[in-house]
Amino acid sequence: MSQKIVEIAGRRLSLSNLEKDLYPSHGFTKAHVLEYYHRIAPCILPHLKDRALTLKRYPEGVEKDFFFEKRCPPHPAWVETAEINRDDGERMTACLVNNLETLMWVENLASLELHVPLARADSPETPDSMVFDLDPGEQADILDCARVAFILRDLLSRLRLASYVKTSGQKGLHVYVPLNCAKTTFADTKTFSRAMAVVMQKNYPDLVTEKMAKEHRKARVFINWSQNDSSKTMACVYSLRAREKPMVSFPLEWKDLERLAGEGDPERLQVTHGEAVSRVEKMGDLFREVLVKKQRLPHL
Repeated sequence: MSQKIVEIAGRRLSLSNLEKDLYPSHGFTKAHVLEYYHRIAPCILPHLKDRALTLKRYPEGVEKDFFFEKRCPPHPAWVETAEINRDDGERMTACLVNNLETLMWVENLASLELHVPLARADSPETPDSMVFDLDPGEQADILDCARVAFILRDLLSRLRLASYVKTSGQKGLHVYVPLNCAKTTFADTKTFSRAMAVVMQKNYPDLVTEKMAKEHRKARVFINWSQNDSSKTMACVYSLRAREKPMVSFPLEWKDLERLAGEGDPERLQVTHGEAVSRVEKMGDLFREVLVKKQRLPHL
């Protein structure tokens, strides 16, 4: 078992199993995963900050079993944590990934995917954003999700709401509406997002469904408005996803999404780890506005 001691910000970390192939068909080892998160850290850390992390751990790689871990596993004393309510009302301790050394510690646990709530741990009922999780059903794909995203963007724009889009890193897209308003509740965002989904289903019945049941989703895009809930999490922007290849949940400018969707090839809308790093090194964090832009939901 390979082991390496590194020092980050004065903290000593023991990194293990660096040669373990976590994406076997791609030859992407734990060392590569650590390197990816180290390089993407300046962009991902602001989006993880002060949010209760759900780890999705793949100790034997993406082709083997995984498990979710909401409770912070045994950790060094310097890892920041928060006490949060579980769904059953019990309190538990969650990890907060607020710095590079904690990010590296988490990745040493083979938490390939990083999932966070839409609210910060100290204000768990106040979402910073509203999200539309666009999920293609059977016989639909990410190009159909892009069509829905453009309609959604234009509808929101008419309501004077700016929106930002990222790939899910799987088959869909996530459209975020930043709010950053202390008075907004999850009841507000859930009601609003469901109303939007219902309107879109009514106007585009062959393209959109707001119903979760599989029979409604064939050849359509499901707008999952139910993600606007204090108990739900989303794959963090810039998180790796556990697919055959190390794909990333990555932000796109609307004009880029238009250009890529116009090429008609679903693969062009998938962003690999290498592309993710080179793009952020050129352009910085394309999702930074989601953290700072203040908007109020209009009354429907």
